Amino acid sequence: MTEIEHTLPQSDGLWWFNHLYLQVTTGVRTAIGQAVTFHDPQFLDRLDVIFGNLYFDAIAGGDANPSLAPPAWRPLLEVRMKAGVEPLQYALAGMNAHINRDLPVGIVTAYEELGGCLTSSNARHDDFERVNAILETVEAQVKTQFLSGAAATLDAIATPVDDTIAMWNIRAARDAAWTNAEVMWSLTPTPMLRQDFFDRLDRFTGFAARGLLAPLAVVRAS
Repeated sequence: MTEIEHTLPQSDGLWWFNHLYLQVTTGVRTAIGQAVTFHDPQFLDRLDVIFGNLYFDAIAGGDANPSLAPPAWRPLLEVRMKAGVEPLQYALAGMNAHINRDLPVGIVTAYEELGGCLTSSNARHDDFERVNAILETVEAQVKTQFLSGAAATLDAIATPVDDTIAMWNIRAARDAAWTNAEVMWSLTPTPMLRQDFFDRLDRFTGFAARGLLAPLAVVRAS
């Protein structure tokens, strides 16, 4: 992520998501190291690596040709240099793809590698949920970096309601990701059905991203 930050120009929308991801990752690791203990830190560490690699694989696959990226990532990669899209929109579109598409895969893969039964009633899920409180703090610290121009005006009008909704959406997306991971886990005996479920999730996530990336001028006009 640091290499991407230093390589891409800030005019590239992917830079803004990567910047957010880097700041959040650094902040979460700092908070965990200072004050938080977990039941199964090995699981969270492995999930973090798998999760990050899914992002790197997605952008590597679609960097030159967005159509080769996973459907969830295509909208961001297609309009990454488009005028009229605010930094915060790029950041949210990346979060949408990474949480709703990549996180369920990361959870399932971590369980497959480390063993155990994927369920919401165990210590690993408790650890997963505890990260939300850290995300709240880090999100508040970095959000102002992504507000500029029209997005800043909208934020000033809607604050603090939009802050509450935005954080709730992050929590809801993470909760949904765990549920989708449980579904994929339960479909392991039927690989074709599991793949079909994931393909639909991937495409639906991409559909949501197109709405997040609509230029603000278009949103206002409508």
